[in-house]
This record gives sequence, C-alpha cells and structure tokens, in this order.
Amino acid sequence: MPVPEKLNLQGVSHLALVCSDMARTVDFYTNVLGLELIKTVELPVGMGQHFFFDIGNGDSLAFFWFPEAPPAAPGIAAPVARPDNGDLTSAVGSMNHIAFQVKPEDIDDYRQRLVDHGVDCSEVVNHDDSEWTVSEEMHPGVYVRSVYFQDPDGILLELAAWTKVLDESDVRHAPASAADREGVVA
Repeated sequence: MPVPEKLNLQGVSHLALVCSDMARTVDFYTNVLGLELIKTVELPVGMGQHFFFDIGNGDSLAFFWFPEAPPAAPGIAAPVARPDNGDLTSAVGSMNHIAFQVKPEDIDDYRQRLVDHGVDCSEVVNHDDSEWTVSEEMHPGVYVRSVYFQDPDGILLELAAWTKVLDESDVRHAPASAADREGVVA
C-alpha cells in the first residue's frame, strides 16, 4: 500500500488544557460562553478529571483537573495578559491562546455578552497588514476582527471573525529561524 503524500487531517479533535477548578471551568465555558459539556471522565486512582466541551464543527475543547497540578506560570506557559494590556509572549512549546471562530456579524454582540457576564475583554480589534497590525477603523485590508479575554485561570481566549478570503498574496513573509532569535542572520 502506498504511503499518502500528506495526512488527511479533518480538523482539531480536541485541545486539552489544565484548570485549577473544574466546577468553575464548567460554569464559565457553559454559562458564559454557551458551550455544551459533552463528555466527562473521572481519571483512575484519584488522578483527577477530564471534561470535554463542543466548540463546533466536530471539534472539542477539553480540560484536565489534577489535584496535584503545579500553579499557573504566566509569562512562561501562557501570556501574562491580553495583547491590548500586557505582554503576549509565552515560552516555546506553550499554548499562547485559543481563538474561537465566529461570524463577522456576531462579534460585536458576542463582546457585549462577555461584558454583560462581567468578563474583562478587549475592544473589537481590526487586524490588518499595517506596521502595528491593527486599525482603529474597519477597511478592506482588515482580514480578521477579534475580541480577547481570559478564562478564570487566565487562559487567553479570542473570538475571531475572518472578514476576507485569504489568498496567495497573504503569504509573503519568510519564516524566522532560531538564528534570527539570536540576532544572527543566516
């Protein structure tokens, strides 16, 4: 049997994160974000729990709760803050943030829903190809509109609404390498 040229990926099965309080996490993701809790697992010998939420398109967001988990490490395992009010940097191998796809026409109402639930969130951000990658105004070069916020454990979340169809002109930067990180140009 021939080996396929590429993997036939069909989306994200699930992304698994760690929370400090499963009850609080379930409350936030079901009551604030409106996600459906679709599977719960009690791990053997008191190791903890593993719960799954439906995020659409057959994809899931999962959380582990471990009674002996180390504390959060903002600035290492995740950003310290939202990009509009702090440092977005996180360590190599970390999970920086999760962006949930939403329809462009819903983003303003969804931001208001977060605010109504007492969630501190950014204004709607218009991402474009300008020097600072954001615009105060909506214009044809805006490719995605976003709202950033954090869950109760400080996990950075984003509602993202694509506003244009991307094409080959949107891929125009050479990828940086480890040598670039050290200031050495290869």
